[in-house]
Amino acid sequence: MKSYAKFLGKRILYMLLTLFLIASITFFLMKLLPGTPYSNQDKLSEEQIYIMNEKYGLNEPIPVQYLVYITGLLKGDLGVSFQFNNTPVTELLSPRVGPSMQLGIQAVALGTILGIVLGVIAAMNQNTWIDTTATFTAILGRSIPNFVIAVLLQLIFGVYLKWFPIALWSGFQSSILPTIALAISPLADSARFIRTEMVEVLSSDYVELARAKGLSRWTVAFKHGVRNALIPLVTILGPMAVGLMTGSMVVENIFAIPGIGEQFVKSIMTNDYPTIMGVTILYSALLVGIILVVDILYGVIDPRIRVSNEGGDK
Repeated sequence: MKSYAKFLGKRILYMLLTLFLIASITFFLMKLLPGTPYSNQDKLSEEQIYIMNEKYGLNEPIPVQYLVYITGLLKGDLGVSFQFNNTPVTELLSPRVGPSMQLGIQAVALGTILGIVLGVIAAMNQNTWIDTTATFTAILGRSIPNFVIAVLLQLIFGVYLKWFPIALWSGFQSSILPTIALAISPLADSARFIRTEMVEVLSSDYVELARAKGLSRWTVAFKHGVRNALIPLVTILGPMAVGLMTGSMVVENIFAIPGIGEQFVKSIMTNDYPTIMGVTILYSALLVGIILVVDILYGVIDPRIRVSNEGGDK
């Protein structure tokens, strides 16, 4: 137990180091963006621009700006937005976290569950029309961008059938179409990985033994096969979440959802430096947090992995 705590401690330390590097690299890359954070610069005199730069600390050398920002970041201060009446970035992002988190969690859960079921069905009907259909569905879901699916869902279920709202945010009903659009990619990845692993698992000795005991093929598949097949799927949860985060920026704009992704797009278009940094750090924190959860899930799904990690830290 002590070794496992040491293992988690190291992972958390790596997380903090990763966030620091991301914040540092993003800060300097952000300074390379063309233009200025003042949307009405043409109407401002040089003196007014100088006063505003002085107010926001943009007259200081970049290394000095970096030290000031990192010092504030360590205190939990993400700065103030240049474009939204000097509103603190934390206050600007706080009400937007809820919709984005809801969409992300619903999409990952829906896509993963349906993908596992589809992958298991395909593996249990290997080389049949069912397997071919499931594989084609997975390839199709991975090939079509989620923003294309989002527009099609709006057109069919919003405009023609009028089952769901076309855009804006009014609760769970407004989240259904964007959730489906975002869930297609996790569904395709999950189905593909589970199908590949289940084909191998179902031919293993311990599964044959379970069948010899008289257990039904579905009991054998879900009780004995899926658990071992989940390990590779857990491996891709991190990258899958990254793809979902990236895709959600466009999907949130399509559905006019007041989420983090929409705010990120706006901040880049207006060179709102503190907001760009705040959203980037928030996304990065979510990502490294997911990676930590994945590491923990390894040990839950297969205790041998946990033992191996503990042994490696001794």
